[in-house]
Amino acid sequence: MKYDFTSILNRKGMDAIAVAPEDDPYGIAPVGEIREGFDLIPMWVADMNFPTVPTITDAIIERTKHPAFGYFGPRKEYFDSIIRWQETRNSVSGLEPKHIGYQNGVLGGVLSALAVLCSAGDNVLVHSPTYVGFLEEVGQMGYHLVGSDLIRDAEGVWRMDYEDMEAKIRQHHIHTMIFCSPHNPTGRVWEREELEKAFEIFARNDVYVVSDEIWSDLTLDGYQHIPLQSVSEDARNRTVAFYAPSKTFNLAGLVGSYHIIYNDYLRARIKRQSALSVYNAMNVLSMHALIGAYKEEGMEWVDELRQVLTKNIDYAYDFIKSNFKGVEVSKPQGTYMLLLDCGEWLSNHGKTLDELLLSGVEVGVLWQDGRQFDRPDSIRMNLALPLSRVEEAFERLKKYAFAE
Repeated sequence: MKYDFTSILNRKGMDAIAVAPEDDPYGIAPVGEIREGFDLIPMWVADMNFPTVPTITDAIIERTKHPAFGYFGPRKEYFDSIIRWQETRNSVSGLEPKHIGYQNGVLGGVLSALAVLCSAGDNVLVHSPTYVGFLEEVGQMGYHLVGSDLIRDAEGVWRMDYEDMEAKIRQHHIHTMIFCSPHNPTGRVWEREELEKAFEIFARNDVYVVSDEIWSDLTLDGYQHIPLQSVSEDARNRTVAFYAPSKTFNLAGLVGSYHIIYNDYLRARIKRQSALSVYNAMNVLSMHALIGAYKEEGMEWVDELRQVLTKNIDYAYDFIKSNFKGVEVSKPQGTYMLLLDCGEWLSNHGKTLDELLLSGVEVGVLWQDGRQFDRPDSIRMNLALPLSRVEEAFERLKKYAFAE
């Protein structure tokens, strides 16, 4: 490979909560102390342990050579980069600069969209399990989340329960859904036919869709992201979509996401709502980071990354199936997260999820409590690190956490 996905990146002292859970500002870090003799393997918070594509650091360094950082507006190259990226990666057509707007973060953008589409106290549909940020932040803003459980089919693939979705939309008088595509934490990459069927329900019940597509670049080998807005003309106008280079290139610390909204009325209202905080403003270095990321080299880097993540997930999935009897896992089709259902194993061994989580943390495997994603007896694991570290983590788990 052209790019480095094998070196173990030393992130200590480099402002990374992944290796300093004691600095976690979100309250979701793994609990426990690592025993002497074990080093830390970061497999919890959703950022990657690979050096990012060099064109990003090059772009930032080049901009910092100019010694002024005053007020600015996004340059034409920023919009051109997004349009080219979406056209090349997602086959998007008809995207114009006016459809694109800056957001400090995808979650902030989702909340701004909800403020336009909902009234205080409204019910909002989500798929369960769901992203921890939705569970925590949406409720704090005065909305009520209603979960429609995803169901694993005979092949272990997570599927939407369309009957349940429509029943809950009608029962709870829902007119907005937060959709995650690809889905976090299950890693499901939705097929066009599935999305078409979902939008038939949304159109029939006058439901608008707020779509978190931050994982869209990270589909695994054999899978392709379908932007929700490309499903139909109705979906194009019914959907507010949010993207970011932050998940793809590990830029969360730089801050910066963007929305794509084709509906003129919704775009004007959401832009105004986002501006009310005063602080929803782009950082000049964040802008140049996106431009550096969305170059040809960035596309090549992502293609190599997808191969690495596919190999890591294949290894982890096969290892679990062969060694962790009583642990259920579905192979993700996208993202770099793995969701383990440990219910049967816990029952068979008379242990609690807290005890299992701690047994992993004590040997340096920092994994994440799946209850934070509305999934009991589950653990979420981040596989975006060199394969050698993934292999070491699972050997430790086999010997110390899942020992028979």
